[in-house]
Amino acid sequence: MNPRLIVIGGPLEGQTILLCGERLTIGRRVDNDLQLASLEVSRHHCKLRRDEDGHFSVVDLESRHGVFVNNRPVRTRRLAHSDLLTIGTSVLLFLLDDSSASAAAPPSLPTPSFVAGSTVAMKPSEILYFDRDRLDASLPAKARIARDLHTLLRASTALQGPRTLEQVAEHLLTHALEALPAERLAVLWHEVGVEEMRILAGRTRNGAESIANHQLLSASVLEQVSREKVGLFCEGAPGTNLSTPDVSSLMCVPLLDHDGTVLGVVYGDSRTAGAFDKQHLELLGGLAGVASLALQNALHLHWLEGENRRLREDQLEHDMVGESAPMRRLLHLISRVAQAESTVLIRGESGTGKELVAQAIHRSSPRAEKAFVAVNCATLSETLLESELFGHEKGAFTGAVERKIGKLDAAQGGTLFLDEVGEIPPTLQARLLRVLQEREFQRVGGTRSIRADVRVVAATNRDLEAAIRGGSLRQDLYYRLRVITLETPPLRTRRDDIPLLASHFVAVHSRRLGRRGVAVCQAARRCLMAYPWPGNVRELGNAIERALVLGETDVIQPEDLPDEVLEGAEGNSLPSDFQAALVAYKKKLVLDAWQTSGNDYGATADLLGIHVNSLHRMISRLGIRDRLEA
Repeated sequence: MNPRLIVIGGPLEGQTILLCGERLTIGRRVDNDLQLASLEVSRHHCKLRRDEDGHFSVVDLESRHGVFVNNRPVRTRRLAHSDLLTIGTSVLLFLLDDSSASAAAPPSLPTPSFVAGSTVAMKPSEILYFDRDRLDASLPAKARIARDLHTLLRASTALQGPRTLEQVAEHLLTHALEALPAERLAVLWHEVGVEEMRILAGRTRNGAESIANHQLLSASVLEQVSREKVGLFCEGAPGTNLSTPDVSSLMCVPLLDHDGTVLGVVYGDSRTAGAFDKQHLELLGGLAGVASLALQNALHLHWLEGENRRLREDQLEHDMVGESAPMRRLLHLISRVAQAESTVLIRGESGTGKELVAQAIHRSSPRAEKAFVAVNCATLSETLLESELFGHEKGAFTGAVERKIGKLDAAQGGTLFLDEVGEIPPTLQARLLRVLQEREFQRVGGTRSIRADVRVVAATNRDLEAAIRGGSLRQDLYYRLRVITLETPPLRTRRDDIPLLASHFVAVHSRRLGRRGVAVCQAARRCLMAYPWPGNVRELGNAIERALVLGETDVIQPEDLPDEVLEGAEGNSLPSDFQAALVAYKKKLVLDAWQTSGNDYGATADLLGIHVNSLHRMISRLGIRDRLEA
């Protein structure tokens, strides 16, 4: 007998261990006779011992993951010829008879590699396991099946990681080239609605050429495999109808989904006649079966990621109101920007909701569970702003009686919003630049650098380019801030949103003021739509709040709106001659009602059908109070 172990899978694949002594210990530590450096192997995993009759048994040494013989867990097991031992990720073939020994290692060559209890020298060119033809001839049928099963196991494990179709195809070809004598391999995919299959990946054994088009493959075989859903193994002379020129052997197997639909094919060929046999076709079919599930998962994952992106866009967390085209574009950009960590600069006129955009970015980002900290850079002096941003140590300046945590500290893990960033004094711009570049800062009066795990979102209504030309803004800070730039549209460019915004502000302010059921009449809506709103959304909100405070009815009338809104609306919506005629007619109506009522404000309002407060505002707007009280 010539007992030995052949490692057919795992870190030591290709090595042979002669069992010369009475025992062989196997484990992860270096003091074992056979060290398997894998976390799935215990420090002292198992041992092989020689029994009294000369045969060997395997004994589990209380290992964490167990010992398997022929895929069955064992505690102690007497080994027979061709038994397979699985220890962690390693697979070892136990051989006993002398005929196998002579086939595995001819007398002219020493037995390869790792020998327990002895030393063997061997040239690399003499190693049996680098010659696949000799190795296949030397191994018994069971050993080849075991090796193929191990290839399938490794492939199924490796194919759990790739996330795209192309990555799955590349992993499949890597394992197929290791196990099959093919000179070229390709994975082709059926695209929906496309007649010709797409080559996901193509590999050659020597890497000298690539497979990029179908002319290099046998079209008839591809068509037959796809149509009949069978694997084909073909032998023929170069140039026959079964193969492309210079190809003598080829294999092709289908990639099928769970209901039998052909997803694609795996194709391999060789210029050498007799390169493949039936077992090669079976192994390629097994690899295709393993890869089919991975390809379906990658396709489903791609669909899910796209669906998640669409859902995030549709369900973006924000407090902004609007359905106009400019707002839809802005919300789409916010959903894309939110998932990144890049610095964002929000530009727009005053009152367009820049802070709401910053909050939406934060609430839809991976930092949503952490703090959103806002700093208005225009409201603080230089000294206070520095302390507010960076914090200070105790005794850093007069009045610093204790350490103060700055906004950068408070925003750790979250988002820091710098409103009116163009107002930061030049002396502080260098410190802010360091935060953006190095992601660290120091407190005022401190010496220790603190890591800044914050995302910076800045906003401004200033012309920053003009500020750079004027010397009040550092150019390098400007470029650091504008990694991604968003523009908030002014209200005059999104007039379709004005009715929605008006209803929103009515609801918000009505709850705060304790009023219910207030609405905006059509005439007032027309005035709101016609006004240019130089103060944007903020001005609209203030106008609605004023109308709710001053209005006496549950319906906001045009007279309840600010004078500038009415005048601006009339100026924007009416021709000048018609406007003058309308104003003159209003004056006449008020003056006639005043005379009829006997110069009484309450009676005049009743005659006109309006509230007395609305009458006073109308009199002021028309400029006729002096004529009434003369």
